Amino acid sequence: MAAVVVFHHALGLTPGVQAFATTLRKAGHDVVVPDLFEGRTFADVESGVAHARQVGFGEITEGGVRAASDMPEDQVYIGMSLGVLPAQRLAQTRPGARGAVLLYSCLPAAEFGGWPDGLPAQVHAMEDDPLFADDGDRDAAIALAGANPGVAYFPYPGDGHLFAEPGQPAHDERAAALMTERVLAFLARA
Repeated sequence: MAAVVVFHHALGLTPGVQAFATTLRKAGHDVVVPDLFEGRTFADVESGVAHARQVGFGEITEGGVRAASDMPEDQVYIGMSLGVLPAQRLAQTRPGARGAVLLYSCLPAAEFGGWPDGLPAQVHAMEDDPLFADDGDRDAAIALAGANPGVAYFPYPGDGHLFAEPGQPAHDERAAALMTERVLAFLARA
C-alpha cells in the first residue's frame, strides 16, 4: 500500500478526479486529493487555466505544497496537467518522496533543481496533444526518462489532453484503462 497525494487538473476537483482516487483506494492505497481551487470547477481547460492564471501558478503550486506539509514525507505524488506543478515540485524537493506520476504534463527537471537520484516516476500523455507536444512537455518527458532509469514515459496515440477524464471530449476509454493499469502497477511497487 502506498500513501498517495493526487493533485487535480485545471477543471478542478471533478467527479473524474474523484473516481480516479477511488480506483486507487480500492486497490488498497491511502489517497488524499487536495482541492486547489477551493470548490470551483470548470467546464473546459481554457476556463480553468484562466482561473489558475488569475490566482497565480506560483500560488497554485504553493497551495499544493501547503496541503502536503502535514502529511508524512513518504508519499507518491500524482499530478494531472496543472496538478503536475505541485506534484513534481514535491517529488523533486521534499525528502522521502517515494515516486511521482505525471499525467498530461511534465516540466524540465531543472525547474526544481534536478531529478533526485533513484526517484521512480511515470509520465503519461497523448503523443500529439498540443498542450503536451507543443509546450515542451514531451521534450521534458523524453529527457527525464532518458536520463533516469527509474522514470518511464508512456506516450499514447492521439491528440487529446485529459484523455482519462470521463465526460471530456478527449476521453479515450482504452488509453485511460491502460494508463490506470500502469499507475496501479507503479503504486504496487512504491
